[in-house]
Amino acid sequence: MTELRTTFQYDAVAEAYQHRPPYPDEVFDHLEALVVDEPRNVLDIGAGEGAIARPLAPRVDRVDAIDMSQAMVDVGRRRPGGDRANLHWHVSSIETADLNGPYALVTAGASIHWMPWEETFNRIVPHLTQNAQLAIVEHGPVDVPWGDELLPVIKKHTRNPGYDPTFDIVDAIRDRGLLDLTDQKMTAPVTQQKTVADYIEWMHSTSTLARDLMSAEEAAEFDTAVHEVLTPYARDGVLELTIVAQLSWGRPKASQPGTEGSAAPAGSE
Repeated sequence: MTELRTTFQYDAVAEAYQHRPPYPDEVFDHLEALVVDEPRNVLDIGAGEGAIARPLAPRVDRVDAIDMSQAMVDVGRRRPGGDRANLHWHVSSIETADLNGPYALVTAGASIHWMPWEETFNRIVPHLTQNAQLAIVEHGPVDVPWGDELLPVIKKHTRNPGYDPTFDIVDAIRDRGLLDLTDQKMTAPVTQQKTVADYIEWMHSTSTLARDLMSAEEAAEFDTAVHEVLTPYARDGVLELTIVAQLSWGRPKASQPGTEGSAAPAGSE
């Protein structure tokens, strides 16, 4: 899994991120409420193009957005809010990043499964304030009627041979002894619309289904298969999605000696 994260360095993957659904506004209300210490500084790990960092920056003192992909950071700087004075971008892997704490909150959205967990937690724990929490944010469509039909297409083309849609990242981290979970919260559902074409590009923004990993023939085959699955559910080419986010937060813990270097399980996507 840590090898697949290099896919995010491709320009096409970074550009395709614009097709992902935005986080519901409620996410940022909850994240802001978790910041209880001073200074109100936030560390966003695996920040990508700043889907969390950019909307959160106006609510806190500073956000340090760290991502190993220059392409992602370049896109993030151009997105709305990407040039805020209190939003600091850093191109680095988190396990070697030069951190400027202390941080009252650490956020990870659709990113932590790409990191070597023990090394990551050992890096961030010394830079936390007394009450700082790690918030893991997952979001996406729920109750999609095409899910069962789309799954075989994903499994055929994914570069993650252990892909498991039921994999729970929070449970996996807790099982490693790296997180004392405080609470979890599901946001209220919001409705978003997306064209079938944009939905396909969204899928290509994932590291395991990126066009750069496929031949032109395979990419065309994938696009055709997804289009055939989705089209019956679209109205005038537009899908209606119900988007929810789950926030899980708790106190991160450093690993025990001798466990560094373990990668995330292959079941995550």
